[in-house]
Amino acid sequence: MTNPIQRIALTPDYAISRVIKGGWHLAGGHGNIDEQEAIEDMRAFVEAGITTFDCADIYTGVEELIGRFLRKNKDAFTSGNLAPVQVHTKYVPDYNALATLTKEDTVRIIDRSLQRLGVERLDLVQFAWWTYEVPGYVETAVHLTELQQQGKIRHIGVTNFDAKAIQSMVDAGVPILGNQVQYSILDHRPEKVQQGMAEKYGFKFLCYGTIAGGFLSDRYLDAPDPPQPLENRSLTKYRLIIDEFGGYEFFQETLRLLRNIADPYNVGIAEVAAKYIMQKPNVGGVIVGARNRRHLEKLQKLSSFELNAEDLARIKQLVDRSKGPLGSVYELERDKEGKHGRIMKYNLNDPQ
Repeated sequence: MTNPIQRIALTPDYAISRVIKGGWHLAGGHGNIDEQEAIEDMRAFVEAGITTFDCADIYTGVEELIGRFLRKNKDAFTSGNLAPVQVHTKYVPDYNALATLTKEDTVRIIDRSLQRLGVERLDLVQFAWWTYEVPGYVETAVHLTELQQQGKIRHIGVTNFDAKAIQSMVDAGVPILGNQVQYSILDHRPEKVQQGMAEKYGFKFLCYGTIAGGFLSDRYLDAPDPPQPLENRSLTKYRLIIDEFGGYEFFQETLRLLRNIADPYNVGIAEVAAKYIMQKPNVGGVIVGARNRRHLEKLQKLSSFELNAEDLARIKQLVDRSKGPLGSVYELERDKEGKHGRIMKYNLNDPQ
């Protein structure tokens, strides 16, 4: 018998599964997606207790796909045969649109997400802004609060914002429920300033990249450095993070430590890496890019063990030797001309 997936209440009346099913792998550009199989997989995840889905307005076709899943299973939700689902989407205005963004643009995109998902209210809208050099993110966040007051949005979150920007939005009266951030054994930037802020304002970290696009797994243990070019942008992104962390040899030392820690629990490196972040303060959940139900057994193991004090101390001792990544949340990636920023796609809402 498997242990139930852990849950957490982000507010007294809003709870999510601590394992969140990511939707990025279902977006256009990641190979052919069998719609019927994807919808059946979503139901299998909900039946297993992973009831929270993460998507975005810029993930091509994903909001629509989740919407079809919700409609197809409407009777099961109504009857209680399926537990309620929480859908977290993102509002990511294009880089080229930031300077001229209006409230009407925001309303249009939020209405589009509502229509795609086929819901009357969005559970959580996570707001992103490409560059602080273009002003307007505070005003746009305030527009989201107005839509929240109108009943179109239940909760507001942000993604990849640093502490100073979050403070500006909080000062403007924006109620922030979560900050979706990259957070892993290889990347501790969210800890540096935002832990205290999360405590003070009561928001949680919703974490992506906890297994570094698959790098933090048994697949890469004792494997040679994969040749360039890597097969997708995700691997390219996290391979750069490995360099910031200390390089490929130090990364291999990290994998060997995680494998040693994983053995007594009968789990894999990926499960230890994810659990490490789940046990961090103010972490609400980890977003896993599991495309289909074949990953469910491993994800359910995340509820079967807890890392003990010795495990955590050994990981800390290793992490303390790392070189980086340095700076605040998303600072490296926000440099459009830097090696991290050059691989990003900034205008995904533009018609192709």
